[in-house]
Amino acid sequence: MARAEHRGQVDGRRGDSTEDGRADRAGDGRAGRAGDGLGEYRRRRDFGRTREPRGAGRGGGPEFGFVVQIHDASTTHFDFRLEVDGVLKSWAVPKGPSTDPHDKRLAMPTEDHPLEYRDFEGVIAEGEYGAGAVIVWDEGRYRSLATDRHGHEVPFAQALRDGHASFRLDGGKLRGGYALTRFRSGGDDGRGEAWLLVKHHDGQAAPHSRGTPDPHRARSVRSGRTLHQVAAGVRR
Repeated sequence: MARAEHRGQVDGRRGDSTEDGRADRAGDGRAGRAGDGLGEYRRRRDFGRTREPRGAGRGGGPEFGFVVQIHDASTTHFDFRLEVDGVLKSWAVPKGPSTDPHDKRLAMPTEDHPLEYRDFEGVIAEGEYGAGAVIVWDEGRYRSLATDRHGHEVPFAQALRDGHASFRLDGGKLRGGYALTRFRSGGDDGRGEAWLLVKHHDGQAAPHSRGTPDPHRARSVRSGRTLHQVAAGVRR
């Protein structure tokens, strides 16, 4: 098992405590928590030094978006984000989403991000929270498939609070059904909470495939750049 996955966390700042650890210590970092959750996001960042969006609180459209970013922080990982109630609910996925239903990918909840973050691709400055290059690996729309035990549709945010949410992705690279399932609850502050991200068995599944590309060779769905090219300042 990878070092970051074994510890159940992903480094957020080089040489500092981990992103997931800090998220767990803050109540606003829990997936599915009510409220916009952006106070913790803003507290962690100096917007005079980082190009990350502060978040204008703009509402979403009639459909809901998702984005998967590859983040070359102290430990390279994938950030999986779903638009829910006007923010991006976020999980750090060390090995990335897989197209193979046999893969159960660890997903550690982090703080809510503003909707504008789905457009972010660039370099977070050294010394700042989450320092390192970020690319948009995939993006698109998603549709909730969340139901209760009787098969009745339930609000997606409620499904997350209950600990199991199914959804269908329509992205450039990820398509078809997926599910997020909480397998470890945290305390009142969210510390220790952990989820699994798993592909449904459907027509878009690719059983026994490699599942996810090498993050250092993967290219942005927006600019075609790799993490190395973004870090080096190569233009689109």
